[in-house]
Amino acid sequence: MQDQTKIYGIRAIIEAINSNEEIDKVFLQKGVKGDLMQELERLLRTNDITTVYVPVEKLNRLTKNNHQGAVANISPISFYSLDELLEKTSEKEGPSLFLLLDQLSDVRNFGAIIRTAECTGVDGIIIQKKGAASVTSDTVKTSAGAVFKVPIAKVDHLKDAVFYLQASGIQIVAATEKTDNSVYDISFKDSTAIIMGAEDKGISPSILKASDQSAKIPLLGEIGSLNVSVACAVFLYEAVRQRMGT
Repeated sequence: MQDQTKIYGIRAIIEAINSNEEIDKVFLQKGVKGDLMQELERLLRTNDITTVYVPVEKLNRLTKNNHQGAVANISPISFYSLDELLEKTSEKEGPSLFLLLDQLSDVRNFGAIIRTAECTGVDGIIIQKKGAASVTSDTVKTSAGAVFKVPIAKVDHLKDAVFYLQASGIQIVAATEKTDNSVYDISFKDSTAIIMGAEDKGISPSILKASDQSAKIPLLGEIGSLNVSVACAVFLYEAVRQRMGT
């Protein structure tokens, strides 16, 4: 069966996959066996759909319906590959601007970032297939509909995306407090991809190391950090300010 944001039931999810429904993530109950479940797992692997094994209590929270050990999140949008995203922006005049989100998990923060991205002319957002926030109804609402306007690409590994972007002539700037550089000392006038880290852990060390530059936001109060969506807005609007020549 299906509601606006979820499909529940093993057979219903199988049918949805075979009908090319845009499925963002599937939650499967740990320990559930059977031929039908094996068929679903095979389809999930074949179609490279993110799968998470969870206790039955998690599924019970996701839906009050008879889930049979399987619940799928439906995505309201279609995702791009990284190649498709770069091809889409290749003919654009002027420097490009991308966002990479490293394991951002809160759907409302995701929505707020997408909204700011649309307002600042971001050409695309890149997220990892596993561990990233899903595009849910809350994401759509928080983004004020911007999720339908900003292309979002999914990649297997964000570090590989960093290398690919660098090879395409795009500088990588990591937003992190683990640096002495201020965001106001970085040039955003050339094509740039800004990395924002997870709410709790920040940017992964290996991705931070692969970045071309890193920068932090000056904090003058006693609280040691900003909400990730607010920090993202500061970086994006500094890029806008520089490119407008103000």
